[in-house]
Amino acid sequence: MKRIGLVAALVVFAAAAVALAVTAGSWWWLAAAPLLALAATGTYDLVQRRHSVLRNYPVLGHARFLLEAIRPETQQYFIERDYDGRPFDRDTRSTVYERAKGTADQAPFGTELDVYQPGYEFFAHSVAPRPVPDRPATVRVGGPGCAKPYDMALLNVSAMSFGSLSAPAILALNRGAKEGGFAHDTGEGGISDHHLRYGGDLIWEIGTAYFGCRTPEGGFDPDEFARKAATDSVRCVSLKLSQGAKPGKGGVLPGAKVTAEIARVREVPEGKTVISPNHHEVFSTPRELIRFIARMRDLAGGKPTGFKLCVGSRRDVLALCKAMLEEDITPDFIVVDGAEGGTGAAPMEFADHVGTPLTDGLSIVHNALVGAGLRDRVRIGASGKVATGADIVKRLIQGADYTNAARAMMFAVGCLQTQRCHTNHCPVGVATQDPERSRALDVEDKYRRVQRFQEATVHSAMEIMASLGVSDPAELRPHMLRRRTSHHAVASYAELYTWLEPGQLLSSAALPEEWAEPWKNSDPDSFSA
Repeated sequence: MKRIGLVAALVVFAAAAVALAVTAGSWWWLAAAPLLALAATGTYDLVQRRHSVLRNYPVLGHARFLLEAIRPETQQYFIERDYDGRPFDRDTRSTVYERAKGTADQAPFGTELDVYQPGYEFFAHSVAPRPVPDRPATVRVGGPGCAKPYDMALLNVSAMSFGSLSAPAILALNRGAKEGGFAHDTGEGGISDHHLRYGGDLIWEIGTAYFGCRTPEGGFDPDEFARKAATDSVRCVSLKLSQGAKPGKGGVLPGAKVTAEIARVREVPEGKTVISPNHHEVFSTPRELIRFIARMRDLAGGKPTGFKLCVGSRRDVLALCKAMLEEDITPDFIVVDGAEGGTGAAPMEFADHVGTPLTDGLSIVHNALVGAGLRDRVRIGASGKVATGADIVKRLIQGADYTNAARAMMFAVGCLQTQRCHTNHCPVGVATQDPERSRALDVEDKYRRVQRFQEATVHSAMEIMASLGVSDPAELRPHMLRRRTSHHAVASYAELYTWLEPGQLLSSAALPEEWAEPWKNSDPDSFSA
């Protein structure tokens, strides 16, 4: 209401100044003119739906756009070092905003990157590019135990819960997914009415607190899970083992965000901070985890079922593979979350120092499944700073079948990355439960931005693949992606990483050193300490 009061005051002052100019002298027009302009601007800001920051901060919000307009153009580009030393290339927000708005994202004077800087990555294009396919590629998710496989898009909405995000943000993401034909991960906060209103395809994520399918004591409720998993919009179910930004630590939802509605969705007390456990009660060994995945799939009526994790040790991943082999049970998908992934509520020590970066995590999971002869039964998703077509193609080359994006999707719905997610004071209504702030996010406008961003980014990925001489993601190979290792040397991913042959872990052939010891010591009945 403060913003309405501000604009009302401007209107009153402007009217008074005009009255004085008419009655007391023309000098008052010096005050009346700017006040009229400010009052008109403020009124327009309140009623327009394109810019959330102006709806929440009429008149004052224009300062942001002024600074954006006058900043040096070179500041639109930067090099941000990722956890494994790779340059993050262009300003992520600028790229996402341009695509979400449907404007050109061309660079008229070429790259701003130092292409001789160690860590710079590039694709080895073909002299004979292929035509860009008319339709974007999809990936069939569903292994031998799956009765209802799902065709996954190359880029989907990654896990972000209702509670962390506002209702309008969830609505915009889900409607964008519905119109664009891609999937929307619910995050561990449960399925709300906002996830279901537009009927977008959902990946229902279940975390350690089992929100939405929990017993009064906080355990897993199989009957409630089966009932909700039967919802038509739920196309896949995913068990969250860990999150890239804070692996080994449970999620946190500040009490200020736990409204009556969120308390109902999550089945927790209203107004109290919710802290998820850092571990699951339904399993404690690799074998128990794999059996629970099979149980979830049965309860879900055969829908694709998998899990998400940030990779810890190679030995743990291999222990899971041994459990899959001995039980003859495989998840339909595994989502690898990189340590570089973002969140609104993670201690800096965890965000900076715990977990495996996405490139290494993908390499471990992909090669472990290949070496165990299981790769054709399991699809791999990748999440962690995926924002461009180049990011998608890199992750596919590194071992993924599809990608998920969280931060980039938030940018598409208007996030300014003010880093106030945990305060409930998000200035654009994305990460808040304050109705006065969240009302600024116009679903009708923002869902189109989500759809446009996803469509343009996947199209960019398809164009890059065509330039590499391939028309299908399955044709991508490690040698197509290269990294500068020094100012004078370049190596392809075929050389940078060890790539196992199908079934190599099961054969008598000699194993590379980094795989031999972990495979020998991995135990399907014990995770490593």
